[in-house]
Amino acid sequence: MAISRGSGVAFILLAVALVASFRPSAAEIRVTEVRSDGRTIIPFYEFGFTHTGILELNVSGISLSDPSTDIDLSQLGFFLSTRDAWIHVLQQLQELDITCALQSSLVKLVYSFDQLNNPNPNPSGLSIPRSSAFGAVFSQSEPGQYTLVFANCLPRLRVSMSVRSAMYNVDPRTGRRAYLSVGAAALPLIYFLLFLAYAALAAGWVAVLLRKRRAAFRIHYFMLAVVVLKALNLLCEAEDKSYIERTGSAHGWDVLFYIFSFLKGISLFTLIVLIGTGWSFLKPYLQDRDKKVLMVVIPLQVVANIAQVAIDESGPYARDWVTWKQVFLLVDVVCCCAVLFPIVWSIKNLREAARTDGKAAVNLMKLTLFRQYYVVVICYIYFTRVVVYALVTITSYRYLWTSIVAGEIATLAFYIFTGYKFRPEVHNPYFVIDDEEEEAAAEALKLDDEFEL
Repeated sequence: MAISRGSGVAFILLAVALVASFRPSAAEIRVTEVRSDGRTIIPFYEFGFTHTGILELNVSGISLSDPSTDIDLSQLGFFLSTRDAWIHVLQQLQELDITCALQSSLVKLVYSFDQLNNPNPNPSGLSIPRSSAFGAVFSQSEPGQYTLVFANCLPRLRVSMSVRSAMYNVDPRTGRRAYLSVGAAALPLIYFLLFLAYAALAAGWVAVLLRKRRAAFRIHYFMLAVVVLKALNLLCEAEDKSYIERTGSAHGWDVLFYIFSFLKGISLFTLIVLIGTGWSFLKPYLQDRDKKVLMVVIPLQVVANIAQVAIDESGPYARDWVTWKQVFLLVDVVCCCAVLFPIVWSIKNLREAARTDGKAAVNLMKLTLFRQYYVVVICYIYFTRVVVYALVTITSYRYLWTSIVAGEIATLAFYIFTGYKFRPEVHNPYFVIDDEEEEAAAEALKLDDEFEL
């Protein structure tokens, strides 16, 4: 490759340092700093409550910017709302049935600022309540997926405050707190079982490499590294979710999760590009255009991982949260499209070689394999980016874990398919075929001209 070993290691270390430089997520116990924010609605975090759900809300450092002292503090406050209820609240606002979301009977009012003492003006023009902090405990007896929202129904008023929220469900039998949303309660066990599956897959791949050592290429060992990184990523995610469920905080496991997620994402896309170009299978080198694809995909994956960390850290209350979501989606789609080009180029080259170099049968077998891999990559990308997202939107909040399971099973199937098709086998039809297969393949070559990408 064009990148030297030393510069490649330095690049990976730099990217890992960038990912690790973000402040670890506070998980389901979150502390949010709002500074001079004039938005009418500030969404904070979603959580799936059972009938024994609890919200602990602590707000400090409240500061309201307004030159006048006559402020209706009942127009400021926190509430809980489901998505369906919020749609009806918007309709009420449009029809002028209400003038503030806090007035709707469809939301769960947690705390309004009129419960604070009267404001006390100061020379700087700030109107600060005498009690600039409060704590509230709200019991949620109606199960559902709720979003904690702050409403500011006073035009041109800016609010600054520090918000600490803790949302959890209480087990009525043991009294134990579960800080994971009800739809994510099964994730620690699911991720651990997936870790065991990938660990078994890695052990099986090691056995294959030892047994077929003479037929193994460098890319087969790279496949092993990708599987190991995926297994470590799942292990860290299982520990991360387990700690969050018990304590509400990740205790540093989220940093390891981000690091292995970053390495796994880059290595997977790099593997697809290398297989698509035939590196180590067909030729021990990369062409200039193949190197350019790698030079595009790897930096984009760095950006995508940093964007993902920023999304997880900021939450929906951040002003640029939607922008970050769009950037991450765009970069992810670009990466998915870029990895398809090497496969298309390999198919094109094999089709041309099948007609000119006298080895039509061998090239046709390789062409068939690359066609299959091309279709599988497209199906994998479509399923994990489109179908899984659709499952998230249509699935009940209690079964949100099913979309994660679907995506992980698709990924596991993709790993197994890739390993099986490109396994280190001396008599793999991808490398060697006999005379009878050559004649049959030559006849099939006539029909293959009808295939178009």
